[in-house]
Amino acid sequence: MTADDKTGGSIRFSPRAVPTITGINRVGLSALYMKEVRRFLKVQTQTIWAPAFTTLLFLVIFTVALGREGRTVLGVPFATFVAPGLIVMAMMQNAFANSSFSLLSGKMQGTIIDLLMPPLSSGELMAGILAAAVTRAIAVGFTVALAMALWPGVSLGVAHPWAVVWFGLMGSLMLATVGLATSIWAEKFDHNAAVTNFIIAPLSLLSGTFYVIENLHGAFQTISRLNPFFYVISGFRYGFLGQSDIGGADHVLAAAAGLLALNLALAAGVYAVLRSGWKLKS
Repeated sequence: MTADDKTGGSIRFSPRAVPTITGINRVGLSALYMKEVRRFLKVQTQTIWAPAFTTLLFLVIFTVALGREGRTVLGVPFATFVAPGLIVMAMMQNAFANSSFSLLSGKMQGTIIDLLMPPLSSGELMAGILAAAVTRAIAVGFTVALAMALWPGVSLGVAHPWAVVWFGLMGSLMLATVGLATSIWAEKFDHNAAVTNFIIAPLSLLSGTFYVIENLHGAFQTISRLNPFFYVISGFRYGFLGQSDIGGADHVLAAAAGLLALNLALAAGVYAVLRSGWKLKS
Protein backbone atom coordinates (compact mmCIF):
# COMPACT_ATOMS: atom_id res chain seq x y z
CA MET A 1 0.00 0.00 0.00
CA THR A 2 1.39 3.42 -0.96
CA ALA A 3 0.40 7.05 -0.44
CA ASP A 4 1.68 10.27 -2.00
CA ASP A 5 3.80 12.48 0.23
CA LYS A 6 4.46 16.19 -0.04
CA THR A 7 7.44 15.74 -2.33
CA GLY A 8 5.50 13.80 -4.89
CA GLY A 9 7.05 10.51 -3.88
CA SER A 10 5.32 7.67 -2.12
CA ILE A 11 5.27 6.14 1.35
CA ARG A 12 5.35 2.38 1.55
CA PHE A 13 3.63 0.77 4.54
CA SER A 14 4.41 -2.68 5.85
CA PRO A 15 1.82 -5.38 5.12
CA ARG A 16 -0.52 -6.30 7.93
CA ALA A 17 0.79 -8.68 10.61
CA VAL A 18 4.37 -8.08 9.48
CA PRO A 19 6.45 -6.56 12.30
CA THR A 20 8.24 -3.31 11.57
CA ILE A 21 10.69 -3.79 14.44
CA THR A 22 13.15 -6.58 13.83
CA GLY A 23 15.65 -7.94 16.29
CA ILE A 24 15.73 -6.44 19.78
CA ASN A 25 13.59 -3.38 20.46
CA ARG A 26 16.42 -1.48 22.12
CA VAL A 27 14.47 1.75 22.52
CA GLY A 28 11.53 0.03 24.17
CA LEU A 29 13.76 -2.13 26.37
CA SER A 30 15.75 0.90 27.50
CA ALA A 31 12.56 2.85 28.23
CA LEU A 32 11.15 0.00 30.34
CA TYR A 33 14.43 -0.36 32.23
CA MET A 34 14.62 3.36 32.98
CA LYS A 35 10.96 3.40 34.04
CA GLU A 36 11.61 0.61 36.55
CA VAL A 37 14.81 2.20 37.85
CA ARG A 38 13.21 5.62 38.27
CA ARG A 39 10.33 3.99 40.10
CA PHE A 40 12.53 2.79 42.95
CA LEU A 41 14.82 5.84 42.86
CA LYS A 42 11.86 8.14 43.51
CA VAL A 43 11.50 6.49 46.93
CA GLN A 44 15.18 5.70 47.50
CA THR A 45 14.87 6.38 51.22
CA GLN A 46 12.64 3.32 51.40
CA THR A 47 14.20 1.19 48.66
CA ILE A 48 17.94 1.75 49.19
CA TRP A 49 18.77 3.55 52.43
CA ALA A 50 16.24 1.80 54.67
CA PRO A 51 17.55 -1.71 53.78
CA ALA A 52 21.08 -0.52 54.57
CA PHE A 53 19.97 0.75 57.98
CA THR A 54 18.02 -2.44 58.76
CA THR A 55 20.92 -4.68 57.73
CA LEU A 56 23.33 -2.65 59.84
CA LEU A 57 21.03 -3.22 62.81
CA PHE A 58 21.25 -6.98 62.16
CA LEU A 59 25.03 -6.69 62.27
CA VAL A 60 25.01 -4.73 65.53
CA ILE A 61 22.52 -7.01 67.28
CA PHE A 62 24.14 -10.30 66.29
CA THR A 63 27.64 -9.00 66.93
CA VAL A 64 26.67 -7.90 70.44
CA ALA A 65 24.79 -11.14 71.10
CA LEU A 66 27.20 -13.66 69.56
CA GLY A 67 30.47 -11.89 68.91
CA ARG A 68 31.59 -11.02 72.41
CA GLU A 69 34.95 -11.98 73.93
CA GLY A 70 36.76 -11.97 70.61
CA ARG A 71 34.80 -14.84 69.09
CA THR A 72 36.12 -15.91 65.69
CA VAL A 73 34.52 -17.93 62.91
CA LEU A 74 36.56 -19.37 60.02
CA GLY A 75 39.54 -17.66 61.57
CA VAL A 76 38.14 -14.10 61.40
CA PRO A 77 36.22 -11.94 63.90
CA PHE A 78 32.52 -12.71 64.04
CA ALA A 79 31.52 -9.29 62.65
CA THR A 80 33.77 -9.79 59.62
CA PHE A 81 32.30 -13.27 59.11
CA VAL A 82 28.70 -12.06 59.24
CA ALA A 83 29.07 -8.90 57.12
CA PRO A 84 29.33 -10.50 53.61
CA GLY A 85 26.30 -12.70 54.22
CA LEU A 86 24.23 -9.72 55.35
CA ILE A 87 25.27 -7.72 52.29
CA VAL A 88 24.21 -10.36 49.77
CA MET A 89 21.09 -11.22 51.76
CA ALA A 90 19.99 -7.58 51.50
CA MET A 91 20.76 -7.63 47.77
CA MET A 92 18.63 -10.71 47.17
CA GLN A 93 15.69 -9.55 49.23
CA ASN A 94 15.57 -6.18 47.47
CA ALA A 95 15.87 -7.77 44.03
CA PHE A 96 12.82 -9.86 44.93
CA ALA A 97 10.95 -6.83 46.29
CA ASN A 98 11.54 -4.83 43.11
CA SER A 99 10.53 -7.43 40.52
CA SER A 100 7.64 -8.81 42.57
CA PHE A 101 6.03 -5.36 42.55
CA SER A 102 6.38 -4.62 38.82
CA LEU A 103 3.46 -6.52 37.30
CA LEU A 104 1.44 -6.88 40.49
CA SER A 105 1.11 -3.12 40.89
CA GLY A 106 -0.17 -2.87 37.33
CA LYS A 107 -2.75 -5.58 37.94
CA MET A 108 -3.90 -3.97 41.18
CA GLN A 109 -4.10 -0.44 39.72
CA GLY A 110 -5.51 -1.47 36.34
CA THR A 111 -2.46 -0.19 34.44
CA ILE A 112 -1.05 -3.56 33.37
CA ILE A 113 -2.02 -2.67 29.80
CA ASP A 114 0.77 -0.07 29.83
CA LEU A 115 3.28 -2.93 29.99
CA LEU A 116 1.49 -5.36 27.69
CA MET A 117 0.54 -3.02 24.83
CA PRO A 118 3.98 -1.58 23.84
CA PRO A 119 5.85 -3.47 21.10
CA LEU A 120 7.95 -5.48 23.52
CA SER A 121 8.39 -9.23 23.30
CA SER A 122 8.03 -11.41 26.39
CA GLY A 123 11.81 -11.73 26.55
CA GLU A 124 12.31 -7.97 26.38
CA LEU A 125 9.67 -7.35 29.04
CA MET A 126 11.32 -9.93 31.28
CA ALA A 127 14.83 -8.58 30.63
CA GLY A 128 13.86 -5.00 31.47
CA ILE A 129 12.21 -5.94 34.76
CA LEU A 130 15.02 -8.28 35.84
CA ALA A 131 17.74 -5.79 34.91
CA ALA A 132 16.09 -3.07 37.00
CA ALA A 133 15.75 -5.45 39.96
CA VAL A 134 19.44 -6.40 39.75
CA THR A 135 20.32 -2.69 39.50
CA ARG A 136 18.47 -2.03 42.75
CA ALA A 137 20.22 -5.02 44.36
CA ILE A 138 23.63 -3.67 43.35
CA ALA A 139 22.78 -0.21 44.70
CA VAL A 140 21.67 -1.73 48.00
CA GLY A 141 24.78 -3.91 48.12
CA PHE A 142 27.14 -0.97 47.74
CA THR A 143 25.19 1.06 50.33
CA VAL A 144 25.20 -1.78 52.86
CA ALA A 145 28.90 -2.50 52.24
CA LEU A 146 29.76 1.17 52.79
CA ALA A 147 27.81 1.27 56.05
CA MET A 148 29.46 -1.92 57.32
CA ALA A 149 32.95 -0.88 56.26
CA LEU A 150 32.60 2.14 58.54
CA TRP A 151 31.49 -0.03 61.46
CA PRO A 152 34.25 -0.81 64.02
CA GLY A 153 35.51 -4.38 63.89
CA VAL A 154 34.42 -5.14 60.32
CA SER A 155 37.00 -5.79 57.61
CA LEU A 156 35.78 -6.12 54.01
CA GLY A 157 39.01 -7.01 52.26
CA VAL A 158 38.33 -8.85 48.99
CA ALA A 159 40.21 -12.11 48.45
CA HIS A 160 38.51 -13.26 45.23
CA PRO A 161 36.76 -10.44 43.32
CA TRP A 162 35.25 -12.83 40.76
CA ALA A 163 33.33 -14.64 43.52
CA VAL A 164 31.96 -11.39 44.94
CA VAL A 165 30.70 -10.32 41.49
CA TRP A 166 29.46 -13.74 40.37
CA PHE A 167 27.62 -14.85 43.49
CA GLY A 168 26.23 -11.35 44.04
CA LEU A 169 24.80 -11.29 40.51
CA MET A 170 23.58 -14.91 40.59
CA GLY A 171 21.83 -14.40 43.92
CA SER A 172 20.22 -11.14 42.82
CA LEU A 173 19.12 -12.62 39.49
CA MET A 174 17.71 -15.71 41.18
CA LEU A 175 15.50 -13.69 43.53
CA ALA A 176 14.59 -11.20 40.79
CA THR A 177 13.33 -14.11 38.67
CA VAL A 178 11.40 -15.60 41.59
CA GLY A 179 9.97 -12.14 42.25
CA LEU A 180 8.79 -11.81 38.67
CA ALA A 181 7.12 -15.22 38.90
CA THR A 182 5.42 -14.08 42.10
CA SER A 183 4.30 -10.87 40.40
CA ILE A 184 2.68 -12.90 37.62
CA TRP A 185 0.98 -15.33 40.02
CA ALA A 186 -0.14 -12.93 42.77
CA GLU A 187 -3.55 -11.30 42.57
CA LYS A 188 -3.17 -9.06 45.61
CA PHE A 189 -0.41 -7.76 47.84
CA ASP A 190 -1.20 -10.39 50.48
CA HIS A 191 -0.02 -13.08 48.06
CA ASN A 192 3.24 -11.23 47.56
CA ALA A 193 3.70 -10.82 51.31
CA ALA A 194 3.01 -14.54 51.85
CA VAL A 195 5.88 -15.52 49.55
CA THR A 196 8.17 -13.02 51.29
CA ASN A 197 7.28 -14.10 54.82
CA PHE A 198 6.96 -17.86 54.39
CA ILE A 199 9.55 -18.61 51.70
CA ILE A 200 12.10 -15.85 51.16
CA ALA A 201 12.67 -14.82 54.79
CA PRO A 202 13.06 -18.39 56.19
CA LEU A 203 15.42 -19.42 53.38
CA SER A 204 17.48 -16.28 53.97
CA LEU A 205 17.79 -16.74 57.73
CA LEU A 206 18.45 -20.50 57.50
CA SER A 207 21.20 -20.16 54.92
CA GLY A 208 24.29 -19.91 57.11
CA THR A 209 24.35 -16.14 57.29
CA PHE A 210 25.03 -16.13 61.03
CA TYR A 211 26.72 -19.53 61.46
CA VAL A 212 28.67 -22.27 59.70
CA ILE A 213 26.65 -25.37 58.93
CA GLU A 214 29.27 -27.64 60.49
CA ASN A 215 27.78 -26.57 63.83
CA LEU A 216 24.45 -28.16 62.86
CA HIS A 217 23.29 -31.74 63.26
CA GLY A 218 23.92 -33.94 60.24
CA ALA A 219 20.29 -33.92 59.09
CA PHE A 220 20.12 -30.12 59.27
CA GLN A 221 23.40 -29.86 57.38
CA THR A 222 21.82 -31.86 54.58
CA ILE A 223 18.78 -29.59 54.57
CA SER A 224 21.02 -26.52 54.48
CA ARG A 225 22.89 -27.88 51.47
CA LEU A 226 19.59 -28.16 49.62
CA ASN A 227 18.99 -24.44 50.15
CA PRO A 228 20.29 -22.41 47.15
CA PHE A 229 20.57 -19.35 49.40
CA PHE A 230 23.32 -21.19 51.29
CA TYR A 231 25.51 -21.39 48.18
CA VAL A 232 24.94 -17.73 47.30
CA ILE A 233 25.85 -16.51 50.78
CA SER A 234 28.77 -18.88 51.29
CA GLY A 235 30.15 -18.21 47.81
CA PHE A 236 29.84 -14.45 48.31
CA ARG A 237 31.60 -14.82 51.67
CA TYR A 238 34.35 -16.83 49.96
CA GLY A 239 35.00 -13.81 47.77
CA PHE A 240 35.77 -11.70 50.83
CA LEU A 241 37.39 -14.17 53.21
CA GLY A 242 38.97 -16.66 50.81
CA GLN A 243 37.21 -19.51 52.61
CA SER A 244 33.69 -20.73 53.24
CA ASP A 245 31.75 -23.71 54.53
CA ILE A 246 30.98 -24.90 50.98
CA GLY A 247 34.45 -26.41 50.80
CA GLY A 248 37.56 -25.70 48.76
CA ALA A 249 37.94 -23.78 45.51
CA ASP A 250 36.61 -26.71 43.45
CA HIS A 251 33.43 -26.84 45.50
CA VAL A 252 32.97 -23.08 45.14
CA LEU A 253 33.32 -23.34 41.36
CA ALA A 254 30.78 -26.18 41.32
CA ALA A 255 28.38 -24.03 43.34
CA ALA A 256 28.89 -21.15 40.89
CA ALA A 257 28.04 -23.42 37.96
CA GLY A 258 25.06 -24.86 39.82
CA LEU A 259 23.59 -21.41 40.46
CA LEU A 260 23.98 -20.53 36.78
CA ALA A 261 22.09 -23.69 35.81
CA LEU A 262 19.38 -22.93 38.37
CA ASN A 263 18.96 -19.37 37.10
CA LEU A 264 18.71 -20.56 33.50
CA ALA A 265 16.02 -23.07 34.49
CA LEU A 266 14.09 -20.45 36.47
CA ALA A 267 14.36 -17.92 33.63
CA ALA A 268 13.13 -20.46 31.08
CA GLY A 269 10.13 -21.34 33.25
CA VAL A 270 9.18 -17.72 33.93
CA TYR A 271 9.62 -16.83 30.26
CA ALA A 272 7.23 -19.62 29.24
CA VAL A 273 4.63 -18.45 31.75
CA LEU A 274 5.03 -14.80 30.75
CA ARG A 275 4.69 -15.66 27.07
CA SER A 276 1.52 -17.63 27.72
CA GLY A 277 -0.13 -14.57 29.26
CA TRP A 278 -1.30 -16.57 32.29
CA LYS A 279 -3.02 -14.26 34.79
CA LEU A 280 -2.00 -11.25 32.71
CA LYS A 281 -4.07 -11.37 29.54
CA SER A 282 -7.03 -13.37 30.80
